[in-house]
Amino acid sequence: MYGIHRPATRLCMIELPPGLHGAYPRTRLHDHIGSPAVTRAIRDGYLVNYCRTVVIQRQRMTSLHTRAAAALLMAGPDAVLTDHTAVWLHGCTAAETDRVHILLDYDRRVRPRPDLAVHYHQYDPADVVEVDGLRCMVLDYAIADLLCRGRHRSTALACADQALAVLPPEQRAAFKADLAVRITTRRDHRGRRQGAFLLDLATGLPESPAESAFLLSIAEAGFPLPELQYPIRDLDDREVWRLDFAWPDARVAVEYDGYAAHVDKAEADRARDEDLRRRGWKVLRADVSDLRDPTRLFGQLSVELSAPERRTHAFWV
Repeated sequence: MYGIHRPATRLCMIELPPGLHGAYPRTRLHDHIGSPAVTRAIRDGYLVNYCRTVVIQRQRMTSLHTRAAAALLMAGPDAVLTDHTAVWLHGCTAAETDRVHILLDYDRRVRPRPDLAVHYHQYDPADVVEVDGLRCMVLDYAIADLLCRGRHRSTALACADQALAVLPPEQRAAFKADLAVRITTRRDHRGRRQGAFLLDLATGLPESPAESAFLLSIAEAGFPLPELQYPIRDLDDREVWRLDFAWPDARVAVEYDGYAAHVDKAEADRARDEDLRRRGWKVLRADVSDLRDPTRLFGQLSVELSAPERRTHAFWV
């Protein structure tokens, strides 16, 4: 029993250098604490082999920062974080984190792994910045690439919306213009059409990745695009409600009910919907099940948007 705890006591006496988010070049650790200490730390489980040349602290091995740092150390000084990983580091939490994405020039080859996606492309060093000490592509480059090449279009759109949402409204048009230039001037023409389509949908107005995904499904289904976060005002021009998705001409709205935002609020939602009904609005409600299969909701939406009576305003509010 006591033998189980003695190695941990000895490991606590090993003074490790700061490292890069808990990732270390093996040679640096050898120079700092000696080869026997490194071997013992790995044997006792304090350090874990990431690859032949890099080790990481076990307690931090699930951290994206640590995995990204290890990938950069393995790939060499010219490697850069890109795609989902770069976007996540810039603050877009809708990005996928299961794999680390790195970008390399064509003259450097790294074998991909289940937890590592390797992209090859020439890049401008001026487009590289450091975020939390990690080399990554600037946000507009990474977002544009994700819009064009992302496997999951809804995730790419959600990331673009998150990037726009943190900007003051008056700066969003300029950022979208920068993204448009990135998309149209890509050397790799693949994905330009998808990128332009998704960029057109990005506004920064959806309040969750699920709302971004729902907007995409509306567009892909061929419906006219709704207005997002549409304000309902009273006769004194005071805002009384705000609708997630609205078609003002038809007086139709869709409210997306995320679990966290609507748990234990069913009665309040019913009262809100009734007030909107009295103001001449038809409110449809959607949740995560409608994201998985929108058939029911889109059937209702199609009926409501095409109904002549929806285009008659009972009164203005």
